[in-house]
Amino acid sequence: MDADFQYFYEKEGFGPADHTQLVPAEKIHRFRGKLPDQLLKYWEMYGWSGYGSGRLWVVDPDVYEPVMRAWLANTPFLEQDLFYVIARGAFGRLFLWGTRSGPSIEINSPWGTIFPRDNSVAIRAGRADTILRYFFSKFTKERLDQQDSLRRPLFERAVKALGPLLPNEMYGFEPALVLGGKADLKNLNRVDAVQHLTILAQLGDRKIMRDIAADARNAGLV
Repeated sequence: MDADFQYFYEKEGFGPADHTQLVPAEKIHRFRGKLPDQLLKYWEMYGWSGYGSGRLWVVDPDVYEPVMRAWLANTPFLEQDLFYVIARGAFGRLFLWGTRSGPSIEINSPWGTIFPRDNSVAIRAGRADTILRYFFSKFTKERLDQQDSLRRPLFERAVKALGPLLPNEMYGFEPALVLGGKADLKNLNRVDAVQHLTILAQLGDRKIMRDIAADARNAGLV
């Protein structure tokens, strides 16, 4: 276990892994050269698993390809890079890795927002494995939680009220927040993740946020 993953696993309290699914060798071969070698090592060592009692899930990108395409449809991103969903949160936050741009897209699906961040300079410099390790070490349980309408964290209350998630599930708001639903525990349900995320991508306008880091670079500030 490298120091960054150990920090994520032990210091931030995301271990132990649960609901582990062993990754077939052919999957490792298929994604070699598309995803960082470091991520493939994690797959080999820990499989596709849930962490933090289900707050974060490391997933099979093939399963989530329809979700990725639904969210990035009619955006410029699909023409810029090859993207893969490598992890998701309990409430539908999606983390995408681009072959040329690294961990460059984060999607907050309940609110329909897409956050781009181009890491292509670092990827071209051969730092994909370093960036991948940092990607895990910066997670906190608070970051992956969802606040209710009174700004109170929902995850632990959702587990108590609805039960822990299975690997194919997430906590979803019904009605959806983008349709005016309220972020309250009583509106949460355990839902099929792929199905729910695909539906959310089709509700309302997706909001693409500004890449603040790119703006700073273009302005010569970094």
